[in-house]
Amino acid sequence: MKRSLLALLCAVTAFSTSTAMAADAAKAAPKGDAARGKAIASTVCAACHGADGNSVISANPKLAGQHPEYLFKQMKNFKGADGKQPERVNAVMNGMIAPYTEDQMRDFAAYFASHKQSGDAVKNRDTIEVGQKLYRGGDQAKGLPACAACHGPTGAGIPAQYPRIGGQFADYTEAQLKAFRDGARSNDPNKMMRMVALKMTDAEVKAVADYIAGLR
Repeated sequence: MKRSLLALLCAVTAFSTSTAMAADAAKAAPKGDAARGKAIASTVCAACHGADGNSVISANPKLAGQHPEYLFKQMKNFKGADGKQPERVNAVMNGMIAPYTEDQMRDFAAYFASHKQSGDAVKNRDTIEVGQKLYRGGDQAKGLPACAACHGPTGAGIPAQYPRIGGQFADYTEAQLKAFRDGARSNDPNKMMRMVALKMTDAEVKAVADYIAGLR
């Protein structure tokens, strides 16, 4: 019991530190222009993410309504700098984002953030209780913190700190959790998501991803 509580306290401390750092960075960051970003974001990005950021392909995330700071960070992570490998490796996105400047990326982020997300729905009613329990309360026995602690009760996240995940495709959320767990994705501050995902089984990942899809 003591070890479980200690693990949770460590997780909370890491989350708090990351929150403060993200908030400071957000205050200093310039804002993008949605109108300026529309021309490219609604055309070049539309094939995968939809003209307004509401993708219809479950392998490609919905970007509509996402916090612009998070979108900008992901785009920066996809783009390599000074000949170095991108922090987030993806064969499609690494090539797509390469030609654009940081100002353009901020404009794209502002454009997609300005649209309302269409949302998704729970597809497996048999696992909704498991998904809900993990999302809202975590699993103290495993030192697994609740998803809601950072992403909020409805999955809306916290601007400039934690992304909106509610209404996202279950397939995409599941794939990202597994990528964090397996080390294929490692662009999470302080290894926060990697630490969380390592404590989850395939069944738990699938259950919580499906539950998140239905959040509003």
